[in-house]
Amino acid sequence: MTSRRRILGTIPVLCAALSGFASVPALAQAAPPIRIGMTVSSAGAFALASQSGTRGVDIWVDEVNARGGIDVGGRKRKVELVKLDDRSDKQMVTRVYEKLITDDKVDVLFGPFGSTLTGAAATVTERLAKFMVIWSAASDQIYQQGFKNIVSATQMPVSAVPSMSIELAAKLGFKKIAIPYSDEPFTAGMAEASKKTAEGHGMQVVMFDRYPKGQKDFSTALQKAKALGAEVFYPCSYESDLISMIGQMKQLNIFFPFTYIHYGSTPQFLEIGRDADYIYSQTLFHPDINWKVNAGYDREKFLNAYARLNPNASFAADFQTAQAYGAGVILEQMIAKAGSTDAAALKKAALELSGKLTVLPGEYAIDATGKQLKMVTPTMQVQPGKGLVAVWPPAVATNKPISPAPGWNERK
Repeated sequence: MTSRRRILGTIPVLCAALSGFASVPALAQAAPPIRIGMTVSSAGAFALASQSGTRGVDIWVDEVNARGGIDVGGRKRKVELVKLDDRSDKQMVTRVYEKLITDDKVDVLFGPFGSTLTGAAATVTERLAKFMVIWSAASDQIYQQGFKNIVSATQMPVSAVPSMSIELAAKLGFKKIAIPYSDEPFTAGMAEASKKTAEGHGMQVVMFDRYPKGQKDFSTALQKAKALGAEVFYPCSYESDLISMIGQMKQLNIFFPFTYIHYGSTPQFLEIGRDADYIYSQTLFHPDINWKVNAGYDREKFLNAYARLNPNASFAADFQTAQAYGAGVILEQMIAKAGSTDAAALKKAALELSGKLTVLPGEYAIDATGKQLKMVTPTMQVQPGKGLVAVWPPAVATNKPISPAPGWNERK
């Protein structure tokens, strides 16, 4: 993208009675673009979610630039997005974020997907005094390290993630829960929070097992959970592992009355078809969930923009797309309020905007560490003939949960 452009203006000739001088046509130069850096995972465990989120950022950039850019101190500045590949690799992330700042000279950054990569990126952005907006990383540990230049625009901390779904499982009368989890910061944090939440509801955690990153065979874990009498199966992992687990559950004819899959609402997961029936999940983006936004697109405009910009996309927009888009909208508000891309000024603006913005995925509010406070996700269930529906909490539920889930051989 060209960083500068010229706008020719026609200036009327003003005659001066005594001097006879005329004005000379002037050339007005547009303000330079705001360069925003981020990484995308082309491969690896985070690829699907990362690319889904990136499409949300692209929608925001298109929206901003169509309006002429962000108003910064009375001058409109367009946005230029600089994307580099991180390949879902923690070591690569640190090198790439340093390159974005030192070589590509970006003004501000979006975080990569997930807590593993974002935690690594934050060490770089903090050291080099650049502001980073987080759209997906939920690990509470990120906000406990004293980073001053980060804000989670749209992602709740992992300690709050299990609250709605486990509350529902307890309300349905289930007493025993199995929690296998992958050895990653987000998933380990989610597992710890799930265990604590379940015990707080009087449930017995019959299995709490960590498995190494890259594991593909989950048959032993599934058989163990079943043998221990688990009624609730609550794996904490990423999409590719979770999809494999469901396939192996069917092959082994193992089922649980209540199965929760954190990424079970994504189009990628729902591609497994009828095998997703009765599974519980969560989302911030669904036709049942419509916030009255005061910044950025509403649901209809967002979906129209997604279709226009992604006519050949393999998957529809999901909650990750909406979260990343919402993070862009919030960043725009921060920059406009700060009148600058300086890290300290943006953090100050971020705190001043807390509690005042509602974007596509929900209400924005943060604490002094930059941790998100308000975007708690409703619990969904895939129901035969209806698809994904909201079932908890009662304030947003459109259907009652089907419980207990029938076994594989009992399904039509």
